[in-house]
Amino acid sequence: MDGDDSPWGDVPTQSKNGSKENTSSDSKVAGTNAPVKPAGGRQPRPGKRQPAHSSRLEAIGDDLDPLGPLGAKVEAAEEPEEPPALPRKENHAGAPQTKTASPAAQRNRPDISQEPLPSRPKSSYAGQTANDGMSRQTQASMSVEQASKPWFNISVGDPHKVGDLTSSHTVFQVRTRTSSMAYRTSEFEVSRRYKDFLWLYNQLHSNNPGVVVPPPPDKQAVGRFDTNFVESRRAALERMLNKTAAHPILQHDGDLKLFLESESFNVDVKHRERKDPDMPETKGMFSGLNLSVGSNAKFVEHDDWFLDRRAYLDILETQLKGLLKATDTAISQRKMLAEASAEFSGSLDTLSQVELSPTLSGPLASLSDLQLRIRDLYDRQAQQDVLTLGIVIDEYIRLIGSIKKAFEQRQRSWQGWHNADSDLQKRRSALDKLMRQGRSQQDKMSQLQADVGDAERRAHQAKLQFDDLGKGMRAELERFEREKVEDFRMGVETYLESAVEAQKELIELWETYLMHFDAESEEPNPVKDRVAPQAVPTSSENAASASTEVPDARPSENGIDNAPREESHVE
Repeated sequence: MDGDDSPWGDVPTQSKNGSKENTSSDSKVAGTNAPVKPAGGRQPRPGKRQPAHSSRLEAIGDDLDPLGPLGAKVEAAEEPEEPPALPRKENHAGAPQTKTASPAAQRNRPDISQEPLPSRPKSSYAGQTANDGMSRQTQASMSVEQASKPWFNISVGDPHKVGDLTSSHTVFQVRTRTSSMAYRTSEFEVSRRYKDFLWLYNQLHSNNPGVVVPPPPDKQAVGRFDTNFVESRRAALERMLNKTAAHPILQHDGDLKLFLESESFNVDVKHRERKDPDMPETKGMFSGLNLSVGSNAKFVEHDDWFLDRRAYLDILETQLKGLLKATDTAISQRKMLAEASAEFSGSLDTLSQVELSPTLSGPLASLSDLQLRIRDLYDRQAQQDVLTLGIVIDEYIRLIGSIKKAFEQRQRSWQGWHNADSDLQKRRSALDKLMRQGRSQQDKMSQLQADVGDAERRAHQAKLQFDDLGKGMRAELERFEREKVEDFRMGVETYLESAVEAQKELIELWETYLMHFDAESEEPNPVKDRVAPQAVPTSSENAASASTEVPDARPSENGIDNAPREESHVE
């Protein structure tokens, strides 16, 4: 039978070239394992066997079905641009793949031509896998970066008074939400009092020299249970904790974690002090160097940058204190205005109760109620001024005090370096003096040399610490300037918005009162409403009434009868 009669081309007499190609392919495959001599006796050239090892990329561009080709005619009709399948298969001898199926096996699957060829999906899937791997790597690096900079959301609320008359104090609920993996859970809540916040501030200062630690509000003995004072203190403590947790150095401090998370805070603090009574962070920044910083050497600043910043901070502190004083005066005057509105309301209410006329007592009573609302408005506005602008000014005055403490730590660092250098010079002088005396005291000389080495190490560490402290303070002051601009901008915007809203509310109150007042003034008088209006009589009604009217027989004062005359009746 001819090859044209078979749709699969599986007749052995179809093509002789196919058998030759199969034979050559078998010989080539076998040639990869052991050299086979052809019939002519020639040895195959090594250059012809090289492509068999360089064709391992056939799986990427393989357009054949895994079970074999579907036929030469179908392949040529569907993809005429593709190279023949057999050279690709023999080039892919080194890679694991399924061999071409026999003609009988090809007959048993006639419906496989309807299935899509998997070559292109494989190639595209490989590219997608590579892209997915790159995206996964990018996401992993972003998660690590986010883990190194966790976010915190801390709120201080629910202030309540506890204790008896002698030990009464205010307790706050500190609620924390964070993404940091250093904490047991992502949300937790603890109870803290004011002295706990003060303890945290002192610990952070001693643990992190040169860092500007956000300070708590000042302590107040008189009026500490007043509602407005408790609210302003609560807001200041909340700002302190959020700024501390947002700091890239302070957020990793162990004392902050203890403060935010410990449910038995006082017990944990005492246990820690008993466990590590000589911790470097509790004794000072130079305890690890065994240096005494109580030297009489006077610190002289030689860095112009720090001199300018110190002078700038002094001027800024003076100006902020003046601004805070003026703000307090404005707030006090607003509170006095609220008190004056309350007194005015009381006077109007008393007058409205005395006044008998309802047309006057009603507007007076309404005006009295209006003044009470204005009093409440002034009180809220005064408290809002404290929480928006006053708290920012007070916070930065305290932050300047914290910066000055950092300057003092830098000064103590310089004194420690100076003491270490002085001790080094003394030991070197003693060693030089001993070396000039000769070698009679070799043991003492060895001890002095060891002491000189230790002194050099301590002096070098003190100098490095002083330099690092200066670099850290530069970064902290730059951070202070950025946050100062942002905080004051937001504080002023909030202050202006609250002032505008208060004025709008005040105008609305007055407009509402005027509308009611005008409506009451346009209403008719209730006294006049009780007298019925008389209708104007017509001419016929006048004639009828005149005919039936009985004349008045009373004489007039002149003795003339007032009775109507006859002619008027005839008319």
